[in-house]
Amino acid sequence: MTDIALIVIGYLAGSLSTGVLVARLLGMPDPRHDGSGNPGATNVLRLGGRGAGAATLAGDALKGVVPVLAGHALGLSATTIAAIGGAAFLGHLFPVFFAFRGGKGIATGLGIFLAWSWLPGAAVVLTWLVVAALTRLSSLAALVSFALAPAWFLLIDQSPALAGVAVGMALLTGWRHRGNIRRIAGGTEPRIGRR
Repeated sequence: MTDIALIVIGYLAGSLSTGVLVARLLGMPDPRHDGSGNPGATNVLRLGGRGAGAATLAGDALKGVVPVLAGHALGLSATTIAAIGGAAFLGHLFPVFFAFRGGKGIATGLGIFLAWSWLPGAAVVLTWLVVAALTRLSSLAALVSFALAPAWFLLIDQSPALAGVAVGMALLTGWRHRGNIRRIAGGTEPRIGRR
């Protein structure tokens, strides 16, 4: 019962749309209807500036970190901890509290990866940072880092359970970024630092 309860809590935590809540607190436009239409940190940054973007980034990451760390603290199996993280990720993408209209899951996913196991998680974050620095494309950094995440967890942590859920997260990330992929191919994707 503890396993099931934490998986449900993971989904509910993921369903808290930080970007929408930050926008409401700061009197900003709803990020689901302005800018790119995505309530993630990148769009909130463009709409409300660095403080709003940083708050969204931190909140989105924490809602992935906290349920997974709770699973670790309770000594749950790697399979259950993988499921808790996967549930939090799904909650961010399809939040029950916000009509199932969520973000693309990058900050939440990175938080989940780090909470699962810090070393492969850090490898995923480093991959994101390197690709973002070289290309100035947040979406491309997300796609590459999430695509490589299963390999990092399999090679470094030797955990098929974590790697398996990471594959699902990578596929969902690609699907949620299909518009970005078209813009990258067409050379019209906005670069980091530009509104």
